[in-house]
Amino acid sequence: MELGFHVPIFAIDGGPSAIAPELARVGAAAEASGASWLSFMDHFFQIEPTGLPAESPMLEGYTTLGFLAAHTSTIDLALLVTGVTYRHPGLLAKIVTTLDVLSGGRAVLGIGAAWYEREHRGLGVPFPPLAERFERLEEALQIVGQMWDPQNDGPYEGKHYQLAETLNSPQPLHRPRVLIGGGGERKTLRLVAQYGDACNLFASSVDDVAHKLDVLRRHCDDVGRDFGEIRLTITANNPRPEPGDADDFVAAMADYAKLGVHQVMVTPTTGSPAAWIDGMAPAVAQLADLG
Repeated sequence: MELGFHVPIFAIDGGPSAIAPELARVGAAAEASGASWLSFMDHFFQIEPTGLPAESPMLEGYTTLGFLAAHTSTIDLALLVTGVTYRHPGLLAKIVTTLDVLSGGRAVLGIGAAWYEREHRGLGVPFPPLAERFERLEEALQIVGQMWDPQNDGPYEGKHYQLAETLNSPQPLHRPRVLIGGGGERKTLRLVAQYGDACNLFASSVDDVAHKLDVLRRHCDDVGRDFGEIRLTITANNPRPEPGDADDFVAAMADYAKLGVHQVMVTPTTGSPAAWIDGMAPAVAQLADLG
């Protein structure tokens, strides 16, 4: 099992002027640990589950990933996950392509249906009903697939998006994996089966994740997809691990590894995330031993 780091906090010790140097240290620490993934949230206000108020510092995600691309050389870079409502899919495909080219082929597109209504209303971003957001998510997945097909720069005609051309030059150095976040059994996991290269589930319990994976298998059977092609990832949040209990965390991950989970994301929630990552680094090798 691989370890990834997902950084949701920008309330960095030392204030706003300390954010950039701390993020550079985060990139160095994550790569030195041997972790395979580094991600941020796609939010513009801080979210309540972090325990911080909306007014807490937050950076735009893809700009942040571009900065990290220049301060890392091996680790995958992504947002966990991009809200489909925030960027037109054609522009999103171009943004992720740019990240991929400038990072040497390390971009991953994490994407989901978006949910933070306060943020949308506050910034004047349309917030359609849930059913429409899933329609837009499916069209976005189709559009990025077409944008990343060098043999197809023709039009796209959907219910919500119409593109006269899907021209995208240069193409990504390596077609970015598409990770679809969420565990909704009727819609989200169906989209994973049909369009995704990876899924991300909350590690709420081993039984719950096992159930979600069974649902995903059934969706794969329905669409003729090989379940084994999909990279299975989880976010550890029940409880959220800390460096001081890394051994217990690794032991708890053993049952998820038996389910076939390939990667677990952990989240530093301190004002000094680089030091937190250093403290979790021994878990990388321990998790690798789980298979």
